[in-house]
Amino acid sequence: MRNIVGLIALLVAAALLVRCGLRALRLKSRILKWGGAGLAAALTIAVSSVSAITAAGLVKQQGRAAPLPDLSVELTPVRIARGKAVADSFCSGCHTTTGPLTGGTDLAKDLPVNIGSFVAANLTPAGALKHWSDGEIFRAVRNAVDANGRWLVIMSFTNASRLSDDDTIAVIAYLRSLPAAGTPTPGPLDRFNFLGTAMLGAGLLPDAKPVTAASVVAPPKAPTAQYGEYLLSYQDCRECHGKTLAGGVPGQLPPLGPDLGVVKEWSLAQFIATMRTGIDPGGHQISDQMPWRPIGRMDDDELAAMYQYLTQLPPA
Repeated sequence: MRNIVGLIALLVAAALLVRCGLRALRLKSRILKWGGAGLAAALTIAVSSVSAITAAGLVKQQGRAAPLPDLSVELTPVRIARGKAVADSFCSGCHTTTGPLTGGTDLAKDLPVNIGSFVAANLTPAGALKHWSDGEIFRAVRNAVDANGRWLVIMSFTNASRLSDDDTIAVIAYLRSLPAAGTPTPGPLDRFNFLGTAMLGAGLLPDAKPVTAASVVAPPKAPTAQYGEYLLSYQDCRECHGKTLAGGVPGQLPPLGPDLGVVKEWSLAQFIATMRTGIDPGGHQISDQMPWRPIGRMDDDELAAMYQYLTQLPPA
């Protein structure tokens, strides 16, 4: 609502500037006449441009839609265990603060520019998910659209859509098995401020991952490079470390991660210890901006798979 009010204010300002320009043309002094009209025209163009990109941003916020799958998840011990493993090593990075998956953190705090508020939801039955269908949770993970059809902004910037169908279903089973904890996170969870809306309209924010209806199948779980590639695909490693994992580049979402080719200099035991302790073989503490704690909750086979993939990367 505030962004709409701001847009209306800009449109009113543009109209007033046009009026001032027309009145300036009636002045007898040529300097005041053309100077005033030129200044009014320049300001009108500037204000109108900001109005246009803000309007475009408001439209983009309402433009994401995705199909709703017809899904009913059976809660089996195997599924719940796998879902817990995925949630602990992936979902908890954003959704765990004071308690497991209780949400509440404003993820905007890690952004370099204040573009709004983006609160991680409480994923336990204390939150809104107890009212969502299994298909609505699946759609939120795969395509970043909530049960009310709203765009889940931060989710759409991640690679959660690369999580396999089976793993996504397992996460749903795990979430259904949880006891209620924490407090509900009030919605809407994602709110652009005026600057964020204008930046969105101007194309200055990262592109959301495209909506997809394709099935995602993971390779067999094993300590192999193939399975490691799958794990890295949804773990958002490339969002910080670059598309080739050779290091982040200016213009991407922060932080700019280093070249992961350094892992080739480590042994498997050193890699696992780094992910479990947050301290690399050189004794350096890894920044908390890197989600080493959730990743370190993966089992040895999964971490070995990531290691196998990273050590087979071509030179940067």
